[in-house]
Amino acid sequence: MGQPQFVHLHVHTDYSLLDGACETSELLDEASRQKMPAVAITDHGNLFAAANFFYEASKRDVKPIIGCEVYVAKGSRHDRGEKTNGNGGPDKADLEPGMRGTNHLVLLCESPEGYHNLVKLVSAGFLEGFYYKPRIDYELLAKHGKGLIALSACLRGVVTEAVVEQKYEQAKENAYRLRDIFGKGNFFLEIQDQGIDIERRVNPELVRLSKETGIPLVATNDCHYLRHEDAHAQEVLLCIQTGKTMGDANRMKFATDQFFFKSAAEMAQIFGEIPEVLSRTVDIASRCNVKIERISNPFPEFQVPKGYDSASYFEKVVREGFATRVPHLERLAKEGFLRNPLSEYERRLTAEIEMIKKMRYEGYFLIVWDFIHYARAQGVPVGPGRGSAAGSLVSYALRITDVDPLQYNLLFERFLNPERVSMPDIDIDLS
Repeated sequence: MGQPQFVHLHVHTDYSLLDGACETSELLDEASRQKMPAVAITDHGNLFAAANFFYEASKRDVKPIIGCEVYVAKGSRHDRGEKTNGNGGPDKADLEPGMRGTNHLVLLCESPEGYHNLVKLVSAGFLEGFYYKPRIDYELLAKHGKGLIALSACLRGVVTEAVVEQKYEQAKENAYRLRDIFGKGNFFLEIQDQGIDIERRVNPELVRLSKETGIPLVATNDCHYLRHEDAHAQEVLLCIQTGKTMGDANRMKFATDQFFFKSAAEMAQIFGEIPEVLSRTVDIASRCNVKIERISNPFPEFQVPKGYDSASYFEKVVREGFATRVPHLERLAKEGFLRNPLSEYERRLTAEIEMIKKMRYEGYFLIVWDFIHYARAQGVPVGPGRGSAAGSLVSYALRITDVDPLQYNLLFERFLNPERVSMPDIDIDLS
């Protein structure tokens, strides 16, 4: 027999914060080493790793699959633990960060439409449903389910959870509900075996459920670290997350050390009796085709008045702004408190303007100048400036900062340096 075919569709990178320990580059290297045709990332509730993962994959012979293991509220995403404990207070289970009020669901992007829908779901989880974790609900899934392939997830999935609780008919109902949301052929029952006793009791029921409903089974390993020997390091991460020590007997920990990036051969040893659950991962991977295009210019375009381009308008507002600072500088000079002559200010200002234009950051300065100008005009308190931006005379001229950099010998190059090309960073305090 040849090498069994398998693709990991359930993987947590280090952006499953203080839980996952698979760094994206190392993950892709390992998938390439194992000659896997593709690999997915499914971080908890977020897409933080998606862009970097996609760009890193483009350097290798591994197809990237963008996904997420979302938290689905049992009720509405708007609920905030309103259940009471009989004494008028909230139910303890709803207040615990363990999130017993949610289920897990793995979503994979099949198409660009699916990627856009997943972005909407994840954003809504943070903006509308956040309660200890970013949560979505079935209303959102029904609205933004197109272009997505769903897997029923781990023991915390809504289907498996019902099986664990010996509510088989409820599990079947939950499975049908998800199949109806995503469409036939787009929802799969996820089967796992990390050596946990409860999985071995649940898995035969999942096989039965698949046969009775016609919903296909797919095998995954809930990868939280790359190598078997990384289990200890991942335990340390969990301790940091939960504020426990490794010596605490009651700390949260994984039941086994099998949550690593297993090879196709290792997965075949586990699921060899039902090989279709392995080959189906390759079929799913072949369906997932999403590209994340790089943004050539990440800044919004600042609309300048007619007769100007961004460079000429930038220089105009900088010089006009500096002119409003001159009377104060002249007064300091007259009183003997100005450390540098005005000619040095002119020289420095011209040099900064030319450097900013050369690096094509004038639009960025105009945007920051615009909203700070608006804030001041509306009576919104704005801080005097901090960080490296305080070393810029242009920032001082535009009233982005109120600190004269020449008076305090502050270096513009600490803020913007052509030999260290990086995006400028202006720290601003607004009320």
